[in-house]
Parts: sequence; C-alpha cells; structure tokens
Amino acid sequence: MNGSKIPATVITGFLGAGKTTLIRHMLANAKGKRIALIINEFGDLGVDGDVLKGCGDEVCSEDDIVELTNGCICCTVADDFIPTMEKLLARANRPDHIVIETSGLALPQPLVAAFNWPGIKTQVTVDGVITVVDSAAVAAGRFADDHDKLDAQRLADEGLDHESPLEELFEDQLTAADLIVLNKTDLISAGELTGVRDGILAHLTRKPVFIEARQGEVAPEVLLGLGVGTEDDIVNRKSHHELHHADGHEHDHDEFESFVVDLGPVSDVAAFTEGLKSLIVSHDILRLKGFADMAGKPMRMVVQAVGARIDTHFDRPWGHGEARATRLVVIGLHDIDEAAIRESLAGLAG
Repeated sequence: MNGSKIPATVITGFLGAGKTTLIRHMLANAKGKRIALIINEFGDLGVDGDVLKGCGDEVCSEDDIVELTNGCICCTVADDFIPTMEKLLARANRPDHIVIETSGLALPQPLVAAFNWPGIKTQVTVDGVITVVDSAAVAAGRFADDHDKLDAQRLADEGLDHESPLEELFEDQLTAADLIVLNKTDLISAGELTGVRDGILAHLTRKPVFIEARQGEVAPEVLLGLGVGTEDDIVNRKSHHELHHADGHEHDHDEFESFVVDLGPVSDVAAFTEGLKSLIVSHDILRLKGFADMAGKPMRMVVQAVGARIDTHFDRPWGHGEARATRLVVIGLHDIDEAAIRESLAGLAG
C-alpha cells in the first residue's frame, strides 16, 4: 500500500450484525490514532452519545464523525460520499485513518469503486473491506436477526436503487470482503460456527480471512492496516446487481474520467447555469466544478454541480495581475463524450 495515501476501511454487514459495536470498540482502543468516521447506518443509529463517548477527543472529535442520511451510500456515491471525502481531505488536520460504516442494505462494490474517483485515488486507498456477520442469525437460517427491521429500513430509504433479495445482498457483502468477522459466536456452539463458516465459503470463489468475535470485540490492529488496496481489485468482485446487468461488452463502468475545459468570459450567468444543467443531463456528467470569469464583474464565480444541482457564488475578487479565466473540471464515466462536451461548453461561454 502506498504510504503517502490515507488508508480507509469499509465496514459492511446487515442491520444488527454488530458493525456499530465493532466500531465503538475500535475507537475506544485506538491508542491515539486519529480516525475519521463516516456513518451511513440511518434510521436506527444516528450519531449518538454512546459513539462519541467511546471516541475521545484525542482519537476523533465531533468534527471527525460525519453522518450521511440521504439514503444507502452505494446509491448516493456522487451526491453524498464524494463531496464528504473531498471536504475531509481538504482539512488541515487530516485523519490517520478513515472508517466508513455502510448501511445494512449497501452494496460495497460501488462504494469501493468510488475510491478510483479523480482527486481521491491519489490521496486515499481502501485498506480493506470488513464484513460483519451475525453468526447466530446465519446459524438459525436467517441473514439478520430481524428481517422485518431490514424490510422497514428498505422502505424508509427513498434513494435505494437496487432491490436485491436478502440472500443476494448477503452474498454481495461477503464477495467484497477482505476480512469477515463472525460476530456473536458466544451465542452458538462450535459445531454451528463451523457450519456458518462452511456455508459462507460455499458461496465464495475468493478465500477471505475469517476471525471470530463476541460483542464486536476485535483489536484495532487486527482490523486496521490490512494494506489490501481493494479499489484495484473490486472489478473482480462483482455484485449480483452488476452481473445481472452485464451485456457482454468489454467495458468497466467503475472507471471514472476527468478533464479540464478552459473557456473565455461568461456573459450571462442565468443562461450559463441553465445550459450547464441541460449539458449535465444529456451527457450523464457526474460532477462539474471550477470557476468562471463573469464579464464586467470584479469577482470570480465558483461553480459546483452534483448531478443537475448547480451552486454558484462569488468567492473573491480577481487578484491584481491575475489572468481572468473560466476553468471547469468535468468528471464522468470512462466512456463520456469529451469532444461533444467541450464543444457545448464553448457555446455556453459566449
């Protein structure tokens, strides 16, 4: 693993598997390691006092804990996760390690693939994907202790764009894993635990590492520092959702492409903004950001677009002797039509 990159650990598993307990124990025993925590387990968790209590200011302050509540993180990568990571990386006091707790309904694959995003890939690497399993539930023939609660979570998430059956979702979380934590082993016999392990292995082609845990008590040095760089291998760990939508063509939708467009002064901010909205929708642009030279205005205009939502504001005056310019960064999937987008942007700036 590249030592200059911040390691990030993705922790996944169904609601009730013990992800939060695992993280709370990790933070309480971090021994001074500064950890930033991104939480996506909405509806049942929230950033509560117990999480913060087990944290301690020397390990992670309240500013180091971010809760994403707009829905399943794998469905809101461009809207929520990428901007959160960009803000975290822009801070002066950057963390030693980033831990991401996904929603119990999340597919790990698109989240891990997002670490190949331009601007993030050069600064962060996925140290490993950890999947927490409720061993007692699996031994009893279930995937989670309370399937009704999982269904309620699914209904509460308006942004969820995959309706994977629980069995497939469980397999997807295992397929993505570098480390599988068989939690709640104190609630079952040794024979039942062997059955759980064998059952999981029967569904996997890869052979991840297994560890056993009671009440989420796993030493941080076991969980952190795996050094896998999972973002470079996630294409080989496809989810059922990806496999169902494969069309046989040789392309990888997990790869992102970015390019910079330099333009002249913009004469009409309203027309420019509306033109950007149409361009983003027609070319499926994921992000667009930069600044613009507004003709006749003494200040530089910042442009930030996430999907079709565009924010513009003037941030500072142009400096004395500074060359005024319009400069935009466009980010999309690898097959984005760069030539057509450049042509359209050139027409908007006139």
